[in-house]
Amino acid sequence: MNQDDYFFCGIGGSGMLPLAMIVQAQGGRIEGSDRSRDQGRTPEKFAWLEAHGVTLHPQDGSGVTRAAQTVVATGAIEDTVPDIGAARRAGARIVSRPGLLSQIFNAAPTSIGVAGTSGKSTITGMIAWILHQAGREPTVMNGAVMRNFADADHPFASALIGGRDLFVAEVDESDGSIARYDPTVAVVSNISLDHKSMEELRDLFGGFTARSTTAVLNLDNPETAALAQQMVETGRGDAVVTFALGNATADLSAHDLIPQPTGMRFDLTDRASGQTLPVTLNVPGAHNVANALAALGAVRAIGVPLDHAVAALETFSGIGRRMEVVGTAAGVTVIDDFAHNPDKIAATLKTLHAFDGRLLILFQPHGFGPLKLMKHEFIDGFTGLLRSDDVLLMPEPVYYGGTTDRSVGSEDIASGIRAAGRSAEALPTREACGDRLVDLARPGDRIVVMGARDDTLSTFAAELLERLRASAG
Repeated sequence: MNQDDYFFCGIGGSGMLPLAMIVQAQGGRIEGSDRSRDQGRTPEKFAWLEAHGVTLHPQDGSGVTRAAQTVVATGAIEDTVPDIGAARRAGARIVSRPGLLSQIFNAAPTSIGVAGTSGKSTITGMIAWILHQAGREPTVMNGAVMRNFADADHPFASALIGGRDLFVAEVDESDGSIARYDPTVAVVSNISLDHKSMEELRDLFGGFTARSTTAVLNLDNPETAALAQQMVETGRGDAVVTFALGNATADLSAHDLIPQPTGMRFDLTDRASGQTLPVTLNVPGAHNVANALAALGAVRAIGVPLDHAVAALETFSGIGRRMEVVGTAAGVTVIDDFAHNPDKIAATLKTLHAFDGRLLILFQPHGFGPLKLMKHEFIDGFTGLLRSDDVLLMPEPVYYGGTTDRSVGSEDIASGIRAAGRSAEALPTREACGDRLVDLARPGDRIVVMGARDDTLSTFAAELLERLRASAG
């Protein structure tokens, strides 16, 4: 890095905070701003940043004053943001978050990039824990809190600070930035419609795997299986590690899955050696078995013995907001979950339905754009997965202003689900949904708070639990 004076615009964001900590560990001086701080939201996060040597400013441009600063902005930042205007006036260098992250990632002698529509944060966390337990000292950039590394001093453990020789990162396709990464190991968990058209996604993921030394690919997903076939056809079959549930033709396969209330058991088969190992996970759901296979394939590609990796996985404690149990009150369990696209929602609902109990679901869409793009997929997904006594509640999508097309809203989804015979309601606000959830809840129910890109959802889930406790008292 040419300059060591960095200003992060939106430093409290899930992608910005861990990157800032990594840059700081590599010698950078860190300043930043955030609208959430200016609005008084999540004050504990910003107090933690200040306690860890970060100078914070209002997001009014006052913190960007010198040409020597490198201003780091999200990929979608607009020039109307005061910090960006101030950077241009001061002659400061402006880089995007993906640009800076990929620069650090590509500079590492060994790198693992984790991509895919779903499962990225969990796979990245699993890889981080295995490599940490193996003494490999990885530096890890994740988009969510890795609970194995979280403690009183590191409550926002979405980054792991290690050496410069081994870098692991969650890689995003939604903004096209995946095209910047040149990984030693490319992991692709699955590919499905999310932020871009399938044609665009195929190009992006195809390029990502083509640039890798080894690609770890899921045979259970038609799109990732096609990527594996492409690599075989282009003479790079030896550079592919495949995984699958129940498919013995994959390099790593899982068999005899047994759901547990808080985890999974299965048998792992390594096709090359013929070895079979019993595995116990402390995270639930078949999708987490697939995530574990992806992580095992990635670490094996850089020399971690399979039995050592399996032993480490058995103490993996999960990722924040991935079916995270907030607590139980009045016989009702509150769960906080990041699910926000049809695949993630399906994985969560299938896992929860493995056990008895009605689901009361709050799904807060993370934008009007995804609702319009995936309207039919949301309707079909919820219709197929909601049971007759489940209830879905939706506030309007998160909206931060701008020129977003707001022609498709939550009622469009809810009405489609009702037309198919399931219970779904769209209410104007999240607060109204909270009132309705408390009114509906009865012993044996599970309340699931779903949504992304809004830190206050976790606060909302915790407040629901407190309301339930108060009603029981």
